[in-house]
Amino acid sequence: MREGSLDAPVRHIIDWNDPDFYDQDKIDAEMERVFDICHGCRRCFNLCDSFPKLFDLIDESETGELDSVDKKDYKPVVDACTLCDMCFMVTCPYVPPHEFDLDFPHLMLRYRAAELRQGKGDKWVRELTKTDRNGKLGSRFSGLANWASDTKNGFTRGLMESVAGVDRNAALPKYHAPTYLDFAKAENVKVNAQAPAKARKAVLYATCFANYNNPDIGKATRAVLALNGVETEVVYPGCCGMPQFEQGDMAAVAENARKVAREMSAWIDKGYDIVALVPSCALMLKFEWPLLLPEDESVKKLSQAVFDVTEYVVDIAGKEGLAEGLRPLEGGVALHIACHARAQNMGNKAREMMKLIPEAEIKQLPRCSGHGGSWGVLKGNFETALKIGKPVALDTLKAKPRYVASECPLAGEHILQGMERLAEPGQDLPKRAHHPIEIFAQAYGIAL
Repeated sequence: MREGSLDAPVRHIIDWNDPDFYDQDKIDAEMERVFDICHGCRRCFNLCDSFPKLFDLIDESETGELDSVDKKDYKPVVDACTLCDMCFMVTCPYVPPHEFDLDFPHLMLRYRAAELRQGKGDKWVRELTKTDRNGKLGSRFSGLANWASDTKNGFTRGLMESVAGVDRNAALPKYHAPTYLDFAKAENVKVNAQAPAKARKAVLYATCFANYNNPDIGKATRAVLALNGVETEVVYPGCCGMPQFEQGDMAAVAENARKVAREMSAWIDKGYDIVALVPSCALMLKFEWPLLLPEDESVKKLSQAVFDVTEYVVDIAGKEGLAEGLRPLEGGVALHIACHARAQNMGNKAREMMKLIPEAEIKQLPRCSGHGGSWGVLKGNFETALKIGKPVALDTLKAKPRYVASECPLAGEHILQGMERLAEPGQDLPKRAHHPIEIFAQAYGIAL
């Protein structure tokens, strides 16, 4: 037996249709096995709040060992997991194929799925994670929605906190009208037929965030690809299901996966690559969907055709070469490496892409922002999220960049909030966070 595995981590199929998957006694037994291994290792103590909660439970117990921890006290450990996957992908030496067979995030997922089946899930959080419904309403009434969600609106944010449990101080995504899909349908895109990558065709999977909240991500991507000769189409059959996945709603994720994969399959058959605009969505399409639906051929085909947007630009640069026209940017870029980009196991593609800009000044921020998707905006979590992200916010402040960038839009805005808390009075801060592709488009002189 080896102390740790030197092999690439692998994941098992998520057998969510098996009744044993939801058996609480079997889940508790597996939690005890895994937690005991974590207790003896403790390499993950600084990744998120799950591990400090677990270790405090053990250290403050009667025996100082897991045997004297009540299993009902496991729940706070589960609730603190954001499914960032950093323990599995980066830190843990005991992930499969090691014989200890430890997958902490997917075990937390299984616990939540069992809770949901038992009717114990938080109904308000489930409503918050219905991104397509909320996005359609928010975009249709964007002025009202953005007014109500503004942190300066004490009345509505106080109401949201008391009723839905959303922390009144947490920045929420703004809604945009028209949606990116509506904008793209009317857009007249001119493709550079002289560019080296002129033989490529790509479908942009708009993602719920780019579609409803920040169309500039999609606009920048399409403009950069068109300049580089890539013919593009924009589609959005539905959400990738990451918000529902975080809550353990396997059936909802599987339903969306089948729907999206069927539509994407026709484009793949016509020779199109699939480009996801947000890393959480790329992660779902590449890795989580095939684990949920291993027998679905459309899901399997899609998983092999998907690129993260930064990954796709770097792929063009490496294989055909980029079109000319990139020019230096004034001021540096603090570049946060999103957890779900790292979890794709593709290398640091955002940094590789940004380094293609002449004379690029990049300050890399490799630690977690602390946000954790819908987790980070909830009362009781938001302050913890800021604490986890404090090192990133401090490093960004020290760098004094002109731009703050993250592939994860939620992480970018969360970093800005952390900076605001830590900044000196009157210190000049960036007004907004960007997706790296937006900054790359600026380097090409593209106006969004």
